[in-house]
Amino acid sequence: MTSHFYITTPIYYVNARPHLGHTYTTIAADVARRFHRMQGKQTFFLTGTDEHGDKIVKAAEASNEAPKAYADRISGLFSDLWPQFNIHPDYFIRTTDADHIAVVQQVLQKIYDSGDIYFSEYEGLYCFDCERFFTERELEDGKCPDHGKSPVPIRESNYFFKMSRYQQWLIDYIHENPDFIVPERYKNEVLGFLREPLEDLCISRPKSRLTWGVTLPFDDKYVTYVWFDALINYISALGYPDGEKFKSFWPHVRHVVAKDILKPHGIYWPIMLKAAGIAPYRHLFVHGYWNVDESKMSKSLGNVVDPVYLKDTYGVDAIRYFLMREMTFGLDSSFSEAALIQRINSDLANDLGNLFSRVLAMFHKYFKGTVPDWNPEAGEIMGTDLKAGARTAIDAFCRSMENLDFHKGLAAVWEYIGQMNKFVDTSAPWELAKQEDSRPQLAEVICHLLEGLRVVAGLIYPVMPETAAAMHKHLGLDPEAKPGFYLVAEISKWGVIAPQTVLPKGISLFPRLDPEAILNRPARDPAPEKKKAEPMAPQIGIEDFAKVDLRAARVISAEKVAKADKLLKLEVDIGHETRTVVAGIARLYAPEDLVGKTVILVANLKPAKLMGIRSEGMVLAAVDGQDGSVAVIDRPVLPGTRLK
Repeated sequence: MTSHFYITTPIYYVNARPHLGHTYTTIAADVARRFHRMQGKQTFFLTGTDEHGDKIVKAAEASNEAPKAYADRISGLFSDLWPQFNIHPDYFIRTTDADHIAVVQQVLQKIYDSGDIYFSEYEGLYCFDCERFFTERELEDGKCPDHGKSPVPIRESNYFFKMSRYQQWLIDYIHENPDFIVPERYKNEVLGFLREPLEDLCISRPKSRLTWGVTLPFDDKYVTYVWFDALINYISALGYPDGEKFKSFWPHVRHVVAKDILKPHGIYWPIMLKAAGIAPYRHLFVHGYWNVDESKMSKSLGNVVDPVYLKDTYGVDAIRYFLMREMTFGLDSSFSEAALIQRINSDLANDLGNLFSRVLAMFHKYFKGTVPDWNPEAGEIMGTDLKAGARTAIDAFCRSMENLDFHKGLAAVWEYIGQMNKFVDTSAPWELAKQEDSRPQLAEVICHLLEGLRVVAGLIYPVMPETAAAMHKHLGLDPEAKPGFYLVAEISKWGVIAPQTVLPKGISLFPRLDPEAILNRPARDPAPEKKKAEPMAPQIGIEDFAKVDLRAARVISAEKVAKADKLLKLEVDIGHETRTVVAGIARLYAPEDLVGKTVILVANLKPAKLMGIRSEGMVLAAVDGQDGSVAVIDRPVLPGTRLK
């Protein structure tokens, strides 16, 4: 077994904000990294953003921003999102990083010097959305197969990479390394591409039509093709060519990508590496699409799913579990909130949550919170051997997770959870507790169940780290203790929960959800990248603005206004007095959520009666349909402080 593990996601293109597809890929890589940590390996996890090319220029223009400012903003959305899902990459790379650009130029120069890059005039069909030339046979009804648009004929002089020179080498390499591309269907798809003659790849764009890119080191009138820039991130992040990380981790790299970028990763990238004299990667793992309404998730179709909304509604671990359990790696899968709720209620609330609550409740009822004497070496107890079941679950889990078969790994854990749930019913601890002479047997039943829960807590760690730590804590163990509870070597032990250990009271891991209440709520705007701005009001002078008296107002109390769905009645402290204000924010906040907040009050607005209540001022808020936010002051100030 190797001691190092390197996993990468694609670097995500910054032409739109992150959606569920990006989240799935990044969680999958994080789960794989955590699993290999369980085996005691040194790991390196890379993700980041791809920021050059035509599409970024167009997106920046549409957003009325410079390309760099636009890329900074969207890249920030990605880097800020991952910690919210308990994803902490070792390196978040951007293709605008100076270190990365230097490596791209170094690799380009190396391949150019070897004679594998040449200059030629070319006329072809160019898709600006794909940022690449197409041949007639690659089109579908004369249109780009991905974007459904007719490519534009372009004639220009460019630099070309001799991919055709390496076609047979790549075919042989794939056959010699059966696990080079997995699942096998994608290996066969790449071999299908290679049955036709491989054309040389246009790897430059003249600065006369595109300047937002990495300048070619051998011709400053051109920038390089976005894929020739982006793919190199996998080695530039490791400090190629002389970095210690490159030497240690590159031989153990696993790339994780969605099937729409199979061709660049399965053909361009290994040939680029071969031409540059770099050892090709050994593993490319390719997953399918998340479909919504039977269509691939797409910004243009308007069916993207906002991961932040899912996290805020259902919780981080529930989303991580659903994504890993629902999709068979390599195949497409359908997303719906109904399916998500069913998984949470069935797998997490009923199976895992109910087992954890029942066992801890019986333990505290029968043993007053202190672990009794028990025999970890006992085999079968009342017809069930939970120790052997744990060993079977651990073995099946490890085999599956090694190959990124996450759904199979979790199925093995849930099969063991099912075995324990059945054991609770067949052993009937409540009956054993009625007879004093059955106390030793009761202790064995409960303690073996506790130990089984400890195994489950370790196995779910890669997918549900927060839940794993909470379970471990309530089993009387320290989640932060060394060595980690999640190491396979520790999970495989039996008898870790020692007699006389005091366990805290149990908790509800996953309360059941009410599908009707969630699915019938008002529709929510799925986080559009940018809504059309409302027309600006006429300009005013500073003397006009000075007439508006804005004050810091601390909310003392809040309550709903009878017969008014949108209104809340607030009592606010503005320093020298307390005022009543009626605000149309009842759909945004529960009353108790506002108490104690310091809001901004228009204090010199003429009083008005709303639903019979005298309102003395107006609370500032941004309201957009069903969403919105009250403007609050984020640092302590005295009530009544004037805003200037």
